Amino acid sequence: MSILQIVQIPASEMDNFAYLVYCPETRQGAAIDPSMRPELLLKKVVKFGLKLELLLNTHGHQDHIAGNTLIIERAGAKLAAHPIDVPNPDISLTEGSTLELGNGIIEVMHTPGHTPGSVVFNIGKQIITGDTLFVSRCGRADLPGSDATALYESLQRLKTLPEETLIYPGHDYGPTKTSTIGWELKNNDFLKCPNLRSFIKLRLGT
Repeated sequence: MSILQIVQIPASEMDNFAYLVYCPETRQGAAIDPSMRPELLLKKVVKFGLKLELLLNTHGHQDHIAGNTLIIERAGAKLAAHPIDVPNPDISLTEGSTLELGNGIIEVMHTPGHTPGSVVFNIGKQIITGDTLFVSRCGRADLPGSDATALYESLQRLKTLPEETLIYPGHDYGPTKTSTIGWELKNNDFLKCPNLRSFIKLRLGT
């Protein structure tokens, strides 16, 4: 299997990151969360000489999916997302879904909490976490459709990944643009919460 490459792209005035994932052997690519400046992602597609096959969404908030229409119009990519968050995708994602991209595989983890249909993309020992996990922080749980208990449980799952797993977050909110599970276990107060009650108190202030 090929090791898929990840390109991180600042993509909005709200500190969003969009991502371009591609197979270096076949030059097939996937766009993830094109946000409000999808043209920046499309420029990278041209720069790297790629054919964009897939458009993936980590969740359905507008600051992540606003660029979907342009990506589909320009590239003809198939939209893949959890249907709870993004209705009628070409490819419905759920826990355990896998997506072939060239000679590589993208695995899907359903990580509800920030939204009901939030997913994390696992690419080898690299994860694209959307708004579930940020560097030193985690997603909000006080928005419509959010669920603090579900978010806590999703974060517990991410904590079990190998410590060397690289984290690519949905926003540039932390001291660095990327991180690792090991670093987060030592430095992220939300992951250090010993139980659900302490997590809810920290996340919601209740």
